[in-house]
Amino acid sequence: MTRVRHNDYGVLSPPALGSWRPELSVSVVIPAYDCQEALERTVASLAAQTYPAHLVEVVVADDGSDPPVHLPGARVVRVEQGWGRGAARQAGQLAATGDVVHWLDSDMVLNPGHLEAHLRWHHLIDHAVVIGETRFVDAPGDEGAPTPYTLKTLESTRWLRDAGASAYLLHTGASSSVRRELLRAAGGVDPGLNMAEDTELGYRLAQAGAVFIPDPEAVGKHVGPSTVMLREKEVHRHNWSYLGDYIPDLRWLRRHPRRTWLVPYVRVVVTATTYEETRTTVDSALAGTLVDAAVTIVGPWGELTGGRRASLDEPLLDLRLLGNLYAHEPRVAFAESAPASVAPAPFSLRVPAGWPLGAGTLSSLVRLAEQDTLGLVSAVLAETATGVVAARLERTAAFARAARFPGAADDLVDELFGSLWVGGDEHGFVPADEAEPPGGDAARWRAVAAERAAELKAAKAEIDRLTAEVERLSAPAADDDGTKGPLSSLMRHLRSAG
Repeated sequence: MTRVRHNDYGVLSPPALGSWRPELSVSVVIPAYDCQEALERTVASLAAQTYPAHLVEVVVADDGSDPPVHLPGARVVRVEQGWGRGAARQAGQLAATGDVVHWLDSDMVLNPGHLEAHLRWHHLIDHAVVIGETRFVDAPGDEGAPTPYTLKTLESTRWLRDAGASAYLLHTGASSSVRRELLRAAGGVDPGLNMAEDTELGYRLAQAGAVFIPDPEAVGKHVGPSTVMLREKEVHRHNWSYLGDYIPDLRWLRRHPRRTWLVPYVRVVVTATTYEETRTTVDSALAGTLVDAAVTIVGPWGELTGGRRASLDEPLLDLRLLGNLYAHEPRVAFAESAPASVAPAPFSLRVPAGWPLGAGTLSSLVRLAEQDTLGLVSAVLAETATGVVAARLERTAAFARAARFPGAADDLVDELFGSLWVGGDEHGFVPADEAEPPGGDAARWRAVAAERAAELKAAKAEIDRLTAEVERLSAPAADDDGTKGPLSSLMRHLRSAG
């Protein structure tokens, strides 16, 4: 299977339509509510597809239509849990049996090669999310065009090949497809979301390692304008009230300096050692300028019991104290083992206990990773006789994609996303005995102070270098006539003038 770096799917070579032999089955899932006539038109266009009919099933998720949907060419399932588009999509995909799930709106008319265009990519890699070209038309026979936003995004990113971590923003339920295994690994559709459920799903698919591929030959015509086209400001007002909780990448929705969010931007993973060492690291992570961080403390929590014990002498006293300390802190979780993935959080920082973070450490490391969409940034903390002690900022999507291939994870992440080693002190890590307490409201000011201290250190190093260079150049040297050189005389004059 070909490896795709970032989202540059240009390394893949899809076959021309009609020139290959399909093998994968596909379930076309259509959420529906009181749209019998439009559905009949959509299902008729599915019957005319070039993709082999025996590999296609049509699943209509009826979200309480009255009268109920009746379609001889489709399998109709009723939405029993919840209501709305999220609940309907989830009910439909749970009923799907195909290798690939293809989302489709109920008011779409497809060109004959639509399904074939989608499915050819899924035969190349098992982690593709294919996005069809949705054109908006007033009547089925019109040609139409994609929205200006879609066209601008595609043209500015070489059709998402340069979109990096934000490629998922074009994921739409109107016409997109994904392997059923990848969809379910990502958690399926959130049934509680009635709008923007496709964007939120796209984000989680990205964290699962997906490659997003728009195909201009997968043409579908959306009859009538979308809700966004009719009521854009109202749609944004509605969706942005909760998308900030679900999608940490939408930084403009997380401007509040103190509140807690459902999905953290960075999850810090610390394996518990002593009470003091672990507390130093955890408290510093919670006190930084990147406020949407959370912490997982790893330890044998299941061995702690509620029975009678020697309060000051029990074997796991330090672990007990850590449990007491963070029992009611909503940003701290407890785990028996380090999580293999922190999805849906986009980043994890794995740091040893006893190494506190500076106020700006998380912000600094994430900023560095985002510059080139790096999959791994390793910060050297110390070198010991047994090896290098390091903190690791890991991109969730990078390690999820690397896990699909044989080989060492770090090597694959470097190949697929890139990696970098840096000095821990450059990003605010210090030994515990040198750390300042994180108390007070000074996180922002401590970050500024740390930056100024780093600038001062760099300036002093530059002054020392220039001073050494001047001294070298000002050393006595004989001119051709045997006298001392002019630079030496000039330096003596400057010293005497000073």
